[in-house]
Amino acid sequence: MPKQRSRIPSPAEAERLANTFKALADPGRLVLLALLATDELCVHEIAERLEREQSAVSHQLRVLRDRQLVRARRDGRHIYYALADGHVRDLFEVAFAHVSHTEGKR
Repeated sequence: MPKQRSRIPSPAEAERLANTFKALADPGRLVLLALLATDELCVHEIAERLEREQSAVSHQLRVLRDRQLVRARRDGRHIYYALADGHVRDLFEVAFAHVSHTEGKR
């Protein structure tokens, strides 16, 4: 079966892709995304599970929201966060599989 070629992104698409990868380039944000892949959580729950300050978690969530990697839902006084869609989960899982696969091949 012939290998399928990826299309070349436009300059605007390349800029958006680069900004997405910049947001993913932080280990703390990756751990946060992994946590949100398991459940929808509020800032307090995330901070508690990751043993981080709520202000630090809120900042990281803001970056991820700006890049449309997570979504927020208000319920009374709480805001719950989850992955924006299945593409984010797929992107994370493929990247994690790649790193796991290449581990030790250096």
